[in-house]
Amino acid sequence: LQMIDRIFCVLFIVWDNRIRMWNIGIMKRTLEKQNDNIVSTKPNKVFREIEKIRLSLTKEPNNAKLHLRLGDLYVKWHLDTSNSFQYIDEAITEYQIALESYVEHAELFYKIGKAFYYKGDFDKANNYLDLAIGKKKDYSQAYYLKADIFTKKANFSEARRFAKMATKGLFNTSNAHYLLSKLYDKSSFKDFKLSMLSFWEWVLSVVTLPFDKDAVEDVFINMYYFLFYSPLFLRGVCLLGAKSYDKAATLFQNAIEKNPGMASLYCLLADVYIASGHYEDAICELKMAIWLDSLNIQAYRRLCRAYEEQGDYEKAIEIYYKLIAMAPNMPDLYSNLGNIFYIKGEFELAIKHYQTAITINPNKRWTSVIAQTLGFVYQENKQDVDSAISAYQTAYMLTPDDIDIYINMGSAFYDKEDYDNALAIYRKALELAPNNAKIHCNLGFLYWGKGDTEQALQEYELAIANDKNYAIAHNNLGVIYLDDLGRVQRSIELFKNAIQANPNYALAYFNLARATTIIGDKIEAAKLYQISQDINKVTNELDPADIEEKIKELFE
Repeated sequence: LQMIDRIFCVLFIVWDNRIRMWNIGIMKRTLEKQNDNIVSTKPNKVFREIEKIRLSLTKEPNNAKLHLRLGDLYVKWHLDTSNSFQYIDEAITEYQIALESYVEHAELFYKIGKAFYYKGDFDKANNYLDLAIGKKKDYSQAYYLKADIFTKKANFSEARRFAKMATKGLFNTSNAHYLLSKLYDKSSFKDFKLSMLSFWEWVLSVVTLPFDKDAVEDVFINMYYFLFYSPLFLRGVCLLGAKSYDKAATLFQNAIEKNPGMASLYCLLADVYIASGHYEDAICELKMAIWLDSLNIQAYRRLCRAYEEQGDYEKAIEIYYKLIAMAPNMPDLYSNLGNIFYIKGEFELAIKHYQTAITINPNKRWTSVIAQTLGFVYQENKQDVDSAISAYQTAYMLTPDDIDIYINMGSAFYDKEDYDNALAIYRKALELAPNNAKIHCNLGFLYWGKGDTEQALQEYELAIANDKNYAIAHNNLGVIYLDDLGRVQRSIELFKNAIQANPNYALAYFNLARATTIIGDKIEAAKLYQISQDINKVTNELDPADIEEKIKELFE
């Protein structure tokens, strides 16, 4: 649930799901409100001080110090959750007036950059931070904010570069070390060196923690949330599990109103929306979660799922590429991308990403499944049987006990018209699973293709004996009885069995119509052809022209 982050750093307990707070002001104010259990309606101290400085500026309009102080207060007031208005533009204006007198003031450039950061204008924020660094080369806070900006923009290589520069400061670098630790951690899958670098940066973040005021505040705030919000998370998850979506949504919405800086709350609310089919709402919540915690891989994953469920594959692909930039060694990201490209019909890109997933190879059984998927794409969509066989052989080397591999490989050898190898593969499969209906069915098809009708009949009968609802076996056996043996009534019985097993089997209706035509019932045959035609519009099993030709022949 990503509820905790650096909560017990001081106590040397590693808890690596820290919730990144994009401003301390929001959290501090929220803490005060909840501890006091009241929401004050009176002007607070910040507001009173703003009014006081405004009054002073009427007397001294060119006092740069007053403008600078007023800018700081506007930022503080902007971040105050008791205030419903936006004051960040006013803060920027005051800073820029002060800048006319403090053109060499690095901290002022930093403050303007930070104000643009709060406004969400990252390009202008970066420009001012660069100016601050130009005035002060070792300005670690400016480097850290640039690293945070590049993290939010999913430019993780640049984020790492600036985070490293931020850690060159003496003491107040705990946040920078921790950000660098997280950046290493997210890309350290099966990479021992990066894992060790991540751990080392985490250690440094703990060592420098007492000297970094912002980091210390983060720790105490997150400790508060861990202690007081665990019951809320548990209750919300229980409501979600019970499918009480409205109650769960209300619970998390109310919690977000009180704690707008908590990324995990947005993720949980998004889970509610995804479960209830409200994908647009889920996408909005997940974008907010990612804004708050730009390294939240689970939020990215949920966002991909929401886009996929919505059918917006282009957006899903965009997010997957961001995930891969963050965590380039996670193989399922590539396989998921391959699946999307396959759905889109972009088979070359699908193959490319499946191959990458196989190369990373984290788990033999998982990689075997991806290799089989790759083989299927080669065989069915690229008509590249040799490449398909190679992919199936890769899968076989990983999981030689997987029956599906034998079935798929045998099918590929059949398509290649290498019947001897196909037969050898199927026989090997039968040694492992003698009662597998699909193997017997494929063997029946193989013998039928070789012209061995008697052996084909035996295999199809064995397939049906092992699975009475195997529609394909009933249909194929019916075709042999109809076209090869001329036993029309027996074929009709088998076609009806196939339809009973699969009511949406267009080919079985088509074949039943053919058999019904032979016995002279043209009206019934026409009805069956029409059903086959209607189903085929969805399943695309047959060439529509073949059905139309058969209907036309009925009445000639």
